[in-house]
Amino acid sequence: MIIISPFAKPLKNGKQNPKNYPYWKELVQELHKIMHVVQVGVEGEEQLVPDFRKDLSVVGLRNLLQEATTWISCDSFIQHLGWECGKKGIVLWSVSDPLIFGHPENINLLRNRKYLVEDQFRTWNEVEHDPKKFVDPEFVVKALNELLTFE
Repeated sequence: MIIISPFAKPLKNGKQNPKNYPYWKELVQELHKIMHVVQVGVEGEEQLVPDFRKDLSVVGLRNLLQEATTWISCDSFIQHLGWECGKKGIVLWSVSDPLIFGHPENINLLRNRKYLVEDQFRTWNEVEHDPKKFVDPEFVVKALNELLTFE
């Protein structure tokens, strides 16, 4: 089982969070060919797969991570919980810096450092979502296959 956590915390201004990976639908099609996919998130988020587990407690998320083979998420809480649980995963970065906010045990996929915002400690409300700042789904699938090969 692979867990996906597609969305970062909603912004107060109602705009799309610039950390949200824009190619989930294409990626999920490929992931289903590899193994069962479970989405975790909160009520109100778009459901991308049939198995969507909403509003889990931290203990529930931790238990699910322990059962899973791995996970994929944008830069959000799940990457930190995965690290705390000792479960390697893939983080899809865009504007936040994995050298500051990431964990080196994970596969941190960043398209290009030129897309990082200058002030990494500003609020994300001020940053526009831009799909070109993310890696394409085929890079994620390749990274997943490499991760599974070494597990």
